Amino acid sequence: MSYRISELAEKCGVNKETIRYYEKVGLLQEPSRTNAGYRIFSEDSVKRIKFIKKIQDLGFTLSEISKLLGVVDKDGERCNDMYNFVVKKIEEVQMKIRDLKRIEQMLINLKESCPNDKSLYECPIIETILIKE
Repeated sequence: MSYRISELAEKCGVNKETIRYYEKVGLLQEPSRTNAGYRIFSEDSVKRIKFIKKIQDLGFTLSEISKLLGVVDKDGERCNDMYNFVVKKIEEVQMKIRDLKRIEQMLINLKESCPNDKSLYECPIIETILIKE
């Protein structure tokens, strides 16, 4: 099955500019064209765009997705490379979780320094933040 850009966009749940951008940055190969110059995309383009969107939903950046697609497109050590890629991403996510938990605890501590009377001019939260600078 083949698709024009508007049909591909609708099928994949993205807009045409997204598809053009994916082509521009090399995430999507330039499609063949009709004699009239219209882009014609294949079912592989549908699969690739849906793959990109799913990976984006997992928190991968387009730069990371580009590297990941390089792994997907390779024939050799595909599984090993994918495994290493995912392990690295897990480590990054775990580091972000630790940082977010640390920030959460700091915010809880700030909130708890607040008195019952919230109408005071001198806010303990602001004072605490100013002192720590």
